[in-house]
Formats: sequence, structure tokens, C-alpha cells
Amino acid sequence: MADLLFEVKDHIATITLNRPEAYNAFSEEMIAEWIKALETVRDSDDIRVVIVKGNGKSFCAGGDIKAMQAGEGFFKSEEDISSTGLARKNSLWKKIQRIPLLLEEIDKPVIAQVHGFAMGAGLDMALMCDIRITAKSTKISESYINVAIVPGDGGAYYLPKLIGIDQALDMFWTARVLTADEAKDKGVVTFVVEDDELEAYTLNYAKDLASRPTTTLQFIKRAVYQSQKMDLRSALDYISSQMAIVTELDDFKEGVSAVVEKRKPTYNR
Repeated sequence: MADLLFEVKDHIATITLNRPEAYNAFSEEMIAEWIKALETVRDSDDIRVVIVKGNGKSFCAGGDIKAMQAGEGFFKSEEDISSTGLARKNSLWKKIQRIPLLLEEIDKPVIAQVHGFAMGAGLDMALMCDIRITAKSTKISESYINVAIVPGDGGAYYLPKLIGIDQALDMFWTARVLTADEAKDKGVVTFVVEDDELEAYTLNYAKDLASRPTTTLQFIKRAVYQSQKMDLRSALDYISSQMAIVTELDDFKEGVSAVVEKRKPTYNR
């Protein structure tokens, strides 16, 4: 089986990390296929929502600890990704770090379905998503310091935005392991559900988003992320331009009519 599975059904793309024997730690094939999958998501008008999940007992363990122990880099590769500092940097910049950079280009909702363990870069791959739905038994940790490395894939960027600088530093410095409920209380994850409800809850959430007016959904995501980098005047100017566009679309007219007529809207697809 491939180290990453990708399928699209009913306008929902599912990316499944598929190295269960290694707690879905990274492999060269997994990273390459992940990049291809995200490029497809970005470019496909048929895909409206994305779910990222892991097979087996865990979401993702991040870097391959056995490869690191063998001096092979963050994952085993046919290329030289470990002999020099530049080689190790490029294994991040040209491979692993392509994932957050591609996610930044995707304006569709991206949902992480998290269970088991999400450690180090594995946790950060969930932090890159818009929504994190987590099984109650899940354990998470920013575990980099346990092997004396830094968060190389974007964790130092994402985590402080979610929970604040002091809380992020505490997680990075101590590598403390959080339960799902503790992570929810801190703001690291969005929802915590019972283990046996995780799959259905996530799929139903994705289906609900896929049924919404597509352009409006995407514009809202753009507005939220773009506004984090703007002053108030720029953010208001940006959103007024979006409003001018969406109020010309048939979905706007349908939505208003559906509310007035007390019925479920049927949006353009």
C-alpha cells in the first residue's frame, strides 16, 4: 500500500497518512504524495472540503525517529538529505515545508481528524489545518526538544497564533504531553469527541461545509487569514470588495429567498 492515500467523494477530499506500523511518521513517499494531493486540492473546482487523517493507532508521529537515529535525516531518502547542514535544510525547504506553503494557497476548509498520538511535526501538521477535530483519548506534544531539535515545519509560526507566545514556549520547552481535553482548554484543538464518534463527526462536519455556498465559504477563509496581516482600514476595504462580489452571485439571491420562504437553500455547484 502507498504511504499516503488520496480520494475524492461527494466533493470532499480525504488525505490519509498510511504508515500505521510507524505511527504514520514521515517517509519520502508520504511527503511527495502529500504535496501532489494538496496541489490537486488547490487546483480542483470539484473539491470543496479536505479531511486529513491517519491510519492505524495514530494521527502522525512526525519525523521518522529510526531514520534520525541511523543518521539518514528526518526520513529515509534515496537522495542526500543529511550529510551537510544545507542538505538537511533542503529536506525541509524543498519537501516537508512545501506542505504548509501549499496549505496557505488553499482557500477551501481543511479539517484535521486527530486520534492516538500527534507528536512534534505530526501535531504541527494538524495545526496547519483550519479545524482540528480530536478523539478524546488523543495525546499531543510538541516533542522536538526531547531529541534536541527545533520545530522545523512551521510549529513556531502556528502554535503562538493559537494559544499565545507564553503557552507556546511552555509546550516547546517542556514537551509536556496534553490530553485532548487539555488541548481543547488551551485552544490547540477545536472539538473533542468520543473516540467511536470521531469518523462520523468529522465526515458530517465536512459534509455540512460542502453544502454551503462555495465561493462565500472560500471568501470567508481568505478574509479571516488575510485580516491577520492587515490594519483595520485595509481589512475593511478588503471585505467590502468581497461583499460587492458575493452579492452579485446567484447563491446570495438563493440564500435570501430560502430564509424568507423558510426552506433549505439549493446553491449553485
